[in-house]
Amino acid sequence: MKLIRKLFGFLVKVTFLLVLANVIYFGLSGWIMYRECITDAPLQTVVQDIRDQKNYVSLDEISDEYIDALLKSEDQVFYQHHGFNVVSTVRALFRNIQEGYYAEGGSTITQQLAKNLYFDFEKKIERKVAELFMAHEIEETLEKDEILEIYLNVIYYGENCYGIEEAAQHYYSVSAMDLNEEQIEALVITIKSPNNYNPHVLSDSVSLKRVIEYVNR
Repeated sequence: MKLIRKLFGFLVKVTFLLVLANVIYFGLSGWIMYRECITDAPLQTVVQDIRDQKNYVSLDEISDEYIDALLKSEDQVFYQHHGFNVVSTVRALFRNIQEGYYAEGGSTITQQLAKNLYFDFEKKIERKVAELFMAHEIEETLEKDEILEIYLNVIYYGENCYGIEEAAQHYYSVSAMDLNEEQIEALVITIKSPNNYNPHVLSDSVSLKRVIEYVNR
């Protein structure tokens, strides 16, 4: 019995050391990745390049209804957190386990912006850590409205469309300010999977309704 307790204690210590080693390794790797990115392309420079683009629109040029729907879908506590939402991350983890595949990422809008500005979409732990460091940098550098505005100008909507103004013009030939309720729903859902859920793929209201029910359950 004493031997079993010693063996158990040894295994607990080894497990703890392995976990600690992984935390240090991925934390350091993520930090290095983040520092390389921010050194090569300072955040303010990247942001200014985006603001100089042809189809860039300010928040007051985007439908309030669209902004509200997007926040409800993507990040309901965007104005309360500081780049990272523990609750949504844990919820996403449980859903992924339940579904048996990567169904939900749990990323905040700030994390999504960090990924879109600096990183590829490969699912690596060190990349996710670097994304968290970059999200903190973004929150420290920009106001919340600035973060949301830039996000709405860089997010991908499928069919080579980046930003809400370009997407509104491409799919509906209207400005981002003039989107109606159905168009708003479609373009909010598009963000979830631009190649599978964009308005040209979900061309009928029945398909759109089914997708909305699925992603919001």
